[in-house]
Order: sequence, then structure tokens, then C-alpha cells
Amino acid sequence: MNKKMFTLALVITALVGATGFGLYTLGMKRGMVNPSTTTASAAGAKPPAAQPLPQNIAEGEEATRRHITTGVKAGDIDPANGSKILYYHDPMVPGNKFDKPAKSPFMDMMLVPVYADGGNDQGNVTVSSRIQQNLGVRTAEVTEGILSPQVAAIGTIAFNERDQALVQARATGYVERLHVRATLDTVGKGQPLVELFVPDWVAAQEEFLSLKRMQGSDLGGLVDGARQRMRLVGMSEEQIKLVESSGRPQPRITIAAPIGGVVTELMAREGMTVMAGATLFRINGLSTVWANAEVPESQAALVRSGAKVQARSPAVPGAIFDGKVQAIQPEVNPTTHTLKARLQLANPGARLVPGMFVSMQFMDMRGDKALLVPTEAVIMTGKRSVVMLAEENGRFRPVEVEAGIESGSQTEIKRGLKAGQRVVVSSQFLIDSEASLKGVEARLNGTPMADNKAPRHEGEAKVEAVGKDAITLADGPIASMKWGPMT
Repeated sequence: MNKKMFTLALVITALVGATGFGLYTLGMKRGMVNPSTTTASAAGAKPPAAQPLPQNIAEGEEATRRHITTGVKAGDIDPANGSKILYYHDPMVPGNKFDKPAKSPFMDMMLVPVYADGGNDQGNVTVSSRIQQNLGVRTAEVTEGILSPQVAAIGTIAFNERDQALVQARATGYVERLHVRATLDTVGKGQPLVELFVPDWVAAQEEFLSLKRMQGSDLGGLVDGARQRMRLVGMSEEQIKLVESSGRPQPRITIAAPIGGVVTELMAREGMTVMAGATLFRINGLSTVWANAEVPESQAALVRSGAKVQARSPAVPGAIFDGKVQAIQPEVNPTTHTLKARLQLANPGARLVPGMFVSMQFMDMRGDKALLVPTEAVIMTGKRSVVMLAEENGRFRPVEVEAGIESGSQTEIKRGLKAGQRVVVSSQFLIDSEASLKGVEARLNGTPMADNKAPRHEGEAKVEAVGKDAITLADGPIASMKWGPMT
């Protein structure tokens, strides 16, 4: 034999060996259950109520022959094991499904039934407890609870525009004395701000006092009319009572601060004339302040009006200021891509003043309960979200879910799961098929596949024909699998 013929023989031998091993592996994966996996998985499982399902292809073929004889077909209950038959298929070509038992149109063998509870779903994976331990598979329970999204943001303090008061002149007069002379001065509620001399009040007050001094029983109407004229020129009820009790005109008035806070506007000066309705002071309160927070656009959905918030400022070390979200302004900063949220903070001691920086933590305690899973259990594929659901007897299957908000390493699940189920939170990407698990097991044990303790089945095949796209093999029987000859 020359060198070229020898090389060709080696290639054909390797090709036949690889093809035979591939057929064997495919048959093992599709048509039978790995004995080691079955034994390990069933360690903590409950015994089945019905008879066990076929454990290899030979038993499946025998079941198909029995179905042909008894007239059982897909959709019926197999009287031998009490399980519903989904369809029939060829383990060598599992993508094709058949409604009736028959001989395979692809191979020299019978079709094999696939049962509803036989673990034949291609999406399901059975993993032995030993492999789960080697892979470090961890599961977590799907719980029901209230998710509290926590978003952090930075903002600045501003005056609360709702806690604001305007001090105006009620009548035309002259500023005789100012008690507050500069903006940003702090004032308390009821503190004197300015004294005005109002000449227009003198005539109305003199008329009222004259009528009060007159004697007569029919002067009540005139006195009431004079009192009403004092109201019309801008006098308050307290000033009218003071005129009546003192019996003297009161042309001067002292205006006091209606609220405590900071004078932000001062439009009065001593000696100037002010008209009725003119604004003299603007006072902003400091019992509460606003904080304008910059919330990242990607987290805007986690912030709602009314949500609680805690703020801290480096200017007041150790102090925590509680508040809530008042409004989310409908405008995004095109430069920073942030939304501005307006928060109202309690400000005891007026320690927060406009311009200060504060760091804020949003704590949105939502009232409705939701299904929660660890965030690491959710696999984001780009088009959908998937979790690996852990079932009994070491079985796993992927489930598509609709994920909601995420906070504190937990994710809300809106659809796809039920409370009490268990999901895989580690090694999800390794649980993809029995074949990959066998390879991982061998690598973890540090032994090659040939040295694995799983039983091996050997057989011989003869090359019948070699075509351009296919090779025809005549397989001999494999006694250890109860597998007859096939082509």
C-alpha cells in the first residue's frame, strides 16, 4: 500500500469513527436518559405514579410496535404507563413529528413516542445533583413583596415659592420709619417692618369720633356709615377699634411681618411716598425649602410625585432632612440628559439656605405588591428577558418573563412567573443542554471524556456508500443498548 492509499484509509477510518460516535451521541441525547443523571436526579424525587417511561431507544421502538398493534396514536394515553403521547419522532432526526406510530422514513428503525411528562421537551434540561454542586448552581424563591426603588441625585436648595408673603401699603402715605433696612435680613412673624403716616385716614377718623360724641338715639346708622368709610380708606378692624377705644385719631400705622423668614425684596425707604397697593416687602419663609434635583433620564421612571426623599448636606454634617417629591418638570436638559425634580424638604432651624448643595436619596415605597426575583436571575437577551426555572427532579427550563423596575438587587416580574417557584441565580448560561453539562462535568473533574464513569456502548459500522454530501453506514447491533442493526 503506497503512502497516498494509506492516508486515504486513515481519513475514511476517522470519518467512520466520528460519524458513528456522532450518531451514538445524538441517539443518547434524544432517545435515552443518561443512567448516571437519572440516578443522581432521582435521589430526592417522588416515585412516579405510573410505570416508568422508556429508558432507551429499544424500549421506545417496542412501545411503538405495541401502539401499532393496539391502535394507540398521538394524543392518546399509553395504557402501559398512563402518560399522554404528544407525538412520535425519529431520535436521529428529532425535528420531524408524526401523529401515528410507524417505521421511520429516515432510518431502518421504528419511530419513538414522546410523552407529555417524559421530560422530552427540547427546552427542558435535567441536571444531576452532583453536576449542580460542581457548577455551583444556586436557586432563589420567587417572592411577593413591595419594591422600594432607590435613586440617588444631587441638587441645590431654593426658596419655597409657596411659602411667600407680600407686604403692601393699604393706603397712600409716607414712610416715616423703617425697622428692616436690608434684603436677606431675617424677620420673625409679627415683627414690625415699617411705620406709615396716612393723611387720608384723619378725615374719616374725625368724622367717626364726632358722631360718637353726639347725643341722640337715631345716630346708630350714621356711626355705622362712618365706620364703613374708615374701612374703605384701608383701615383694618384692629385700627378702627383702637380709634374708638382711644377717642383720638390714629393717622400712623405700623406694618408687621405676616410670616417669619427672609426679606428677599425691599422697595421702601424712609421719607418716600407710597401709593395704595404698592409692594413694600417680599418675605420668603424658611420652615420648608425646595431642592431642585437632577435625575438621570434613565432613572426618571423610578421617581414619582409624592415619593419620600432624604437629603444630606455637607454644610450640616450628620443632619438628615426629610421631604417628598412635589413635581417632575417636563423638560430634559439636552446637555446632561437629566430631568429636574422639585422636592420640598422640612428645614428645622432654617439650616438649609438657597444655593446649598444636597445629596438626595429617593425612597419610593409603592403600595402594590409585586413578584420579586434576584436581579442576577434575569437574563437580558436584547429582545426579551428570560429566567431559568428550577423544577422537581433536577429539571430546568427557560421561561420568558416581563421584567419591571429594578432596585436593591431585586427585579419586579410583571408576567411569566408565580410566587413560590424557584429560579436559577447562578450558572444559568451553563445550563443549556445535557451535552454541554457532560463536557463541563468532565472538565471540572479533571478527567477526559474517555475516562468518565458513564457507561460506554460500542458497535461496528460498514461504509456502504460515500456521496458528495452524505455517507451511508450499515450499523451492526449494539447489544449493551438493545439496539438492533440499522442503516
